[in-house]
Amino acid sequence: MRYRVLGRTGWDVSDIGYGAWQIGGNMWGAVSSQRAKAALNGALDAGVNFFDTALVYGNGASEVLVGQVIRERKVREGVRIATKVPPMNGDWPASRTARLRDVFPARWIRECVEKSRKNLDIGAIDLLQLHVWTDSWSADNEWSDAMHELREKGKILACGVSINDHDPNDAVEVTLSDKVDTLQLIYNIFDQSPEENLFAAAREKNVGVIVRVPLDEGSLGGMLRKDTMFEDGDWRAEYFGGDRLRETVQRVEKVRPVLERDGQTLAQGALRFCLSNDVVSTVIVGSTNPEHVRDNARVSDKGPLDEETIAELHTHAWARNFYM
Repeated sequence: MRYRVLGRTGWDVSDIGYGAWQIGGNMWGAVSSQRAKAALNGALDAGVNFFDTALVYGNGASEVLVGQVIRERKVREGVRIATKVPPMNGDWPASRTARLRDVFPARWIRECVEKSRKNLDIGAIDLLQLHVWTDSWSADNEWSDAMHELREKGKILACGVSINDHDPNDAVEVTLSDKVDTLQLIYNIFDQSPEENLFAAAREKNVGVIVRVPLDEGSLGGMLRKDTMFEDGDWRAEYFGGDRLRETVQRVEKVRPVLERDGQTLAQGALRFCLSNDVVSTVIVGSTNPEHVRDNARVSDKGPLDEETIAELHTHAWARNFYM
């Protein structure tokens, strides 16, 4: 496993991290605690030291599981745990016209932090993120003052924002504001939009970049087919509804021969694409399968893709937003 610095935090984090949304069990289908813990332990065994969860994942279930495994393994000192404050109004994505007082008032941030600290039971939260974002809130100091207060009290160590899906330009202002240590954003072969403006801003301000959805909700894992039927409780049944699944699979098949070279799987190539950009600090991948977790972690040792392959992959960028 290779490690990179998470921006201005100065922390060395595994360039392949673990995304703990799936183990919450409320959006990807039911997951037993035994299976969830096996996946978390597999990540630790593979050298993963960055884990991303959220209060809303299974109404705290994901945080509880992450905390339990960290305590059981007695590895708290060697790992970094990130979690997120959900929007008080329950709206995903954030609206540019929403008032901060309705989404992230200071009292709500403080309340959620206490819930997350209780769920995790690991002491200070390493990284606290707002779970949605719009730059219309950048100049409002209520959220950033609350984060500063929590840091001063030792309840969190760093703060960041998780950017609205497929909307990286709506976070350039906060990136340049010196109010955040990290950004979490979607970046993959299909959605290369952060390269336009946001990555330059992050590099200028030494803001850590956490990449989510590197496999495009599983499509770049290569396991989806035009007739795939999702399990009960899997939100992707709606996400890939209508004609979306067919079009996605067609595009995946076009990119497959570019990546499946020299014994490399499609998923490994997709992860290496993200890691080939040096502004990226870590790429979080979710899985409840320990073997998949280990396969993902092995990508770290392969290093970046060559420039010719990256240039070819740039031609496969696909502007779309299935969340809307």
